Amino acid sequence: MSTLPVSHSKAAEAFLADKPYVSWHDETLWFVRSKRDKAARSVPEWETLRELASAVKAHTLSRLDEYLVQFESNAKKNGIHVHWANDAAEHNSIITEILRSHNVQKVVKSKSMLTEECGLNPYLAERGISVIDTDLGEYIVQLRNEHPSHIVLPAIHLKKEAVSDTFHEHLHTEKNNNDPVYLTRSARTVLRNHFITADAAITGVNFAVAETGGFVICTNEGNADMGAHASKLHIACMGFEKIIPRAEDLGIFLRLLARSATGQPVTTYSSHFHRPAPGQELHLVLVNNGRARQLGRPEFRNSLKCIRCAACFNTCPVYRRSGGHSYHNAVAGPIGAILAPNLDMKNNADLPFASTLCGSCTNVCPVKINIHEQLWSWRQVLMKEGYGGKAKEAAMKTMAAVLSKPGLFVRTANTARKLMRAVPWLFNNKLNPWYRQREMPSAPAQSFKTWYKKNRNEQQG
Repeated sequence: MSTLPVSHSKAAEAFLADKPYVSWHDETLWFVRSKRDKAARSVPEWETLRELASAVKAHTLSRLDEYLVQFESNAKKNGIHVHWANDAAEHNSIITEILRSHNVQKVVKSKSMLTEECGLNPYLAERGISVIDTDLGEYIVQLRNEHPSHIVLPAIHLKKEAVSDTFHEHLHTEKNNNDPVYLTRSARTVLRNHFITADAAITGVNFAVAETGGFVICTNEGNADMGAHASKLHIACMGFEKIIPRAEDLGIFLRLLARSATGQPVTTYSSHFHRPAPGQELHLVLVNNGRARQLGRPEFRNSLKCIRCAACFNTCPVYRRSGGHSYHNAVAGPIGAILAPNLDMKNNADLPFASTLCGSCTNVCPVKINIHEQLWSWRQVLMKEGYGGKAKEAAMKTMAAVLSKPGLFVRTANTARKLMRAVPWLFNNKLNPWYRQREMPSAPAQSFKTWYKKNRNEQQG
């Protein structure tokens, strides 16, 4: 029997225990969000680009089957081996068989949230295949035996002191040397040796072009290129929603992606792969893993437009103050809270409720996904399916009964207000979940309705 993961609220409570750390995490992510705003304002046609990107993605999703078949046909013509995986288990099995057929013992992997989603690293490790994550942030969290807390900035939850301690333990760097340049160069030295000695490279995919059968990988460190070009075997893994129709559409998305993610005009490397290099084998694994189910849900279909920029993470007041690990999924933040219940409603029922529904995520999304509306919709689905919890269900029914009857609402409010003034400890105690994390306001002497009636009559008089 599977056990439920630690709930978002419990994990967030542990994260919030260190107040200075939470403030640092919040400010760091808001700094990235601010860079995004400056980059967006520097492009006069920014909103036009967002509209175009959203329209291209909507069109693609409406004809996804056709574009996937077109992409497969063109990729095969280019000499790429194309594989289809219906779920995580099939994805991992396909990759393992490819690696075994080439007697691979060691793999270098660039950042790929799909392989995180599918649990590829531990799967390969259990079968005797060593996997080294080569993105610096991914490498840091791998050394610490942690999951990434952010899809673009995997180690954003760690201060440089923590990175220094990790490198000292695993790479034998100087103790307490917190200089970022020194730490980066130390990691680079180790990783370059892994690139040279690896038997195969695994990468993710940012965009795949149906028209050409090629795909694009965006990085700032060049690690995907190092792995792919140094190895005789390159395996690229992608969720099938990464398809776009034409090569000319790339210009729209490449202008939006880096600006939304880190505030850069473009990623340092935007690498195009159309065919294997001489003497190399190139495999591409197209993965469903619940995406077809999401495609079939009209209210949630737009979530498949996501280009994994993480702008919604950086702006979200809940994510910034609860940390990525509290979402207990490969993809955290607002978009993760939409995608995760599609994979497993029971285990991820808490995530759509981890939101203020402020709409900031929707405002910054480069492909105009209505994120906060989908979070609200998931709440309705989860409550209807019985995954909201008995306490929440009872509370909602009670509130609905009271709020639907004006007379009952007035009487209840008056009684509650008097009790809160007379015996405040009845509400300000640890049995009240609102009180645990908030300062409860003092109850007013009169209700707004009473105040309004009195002042309206005085004004009219």
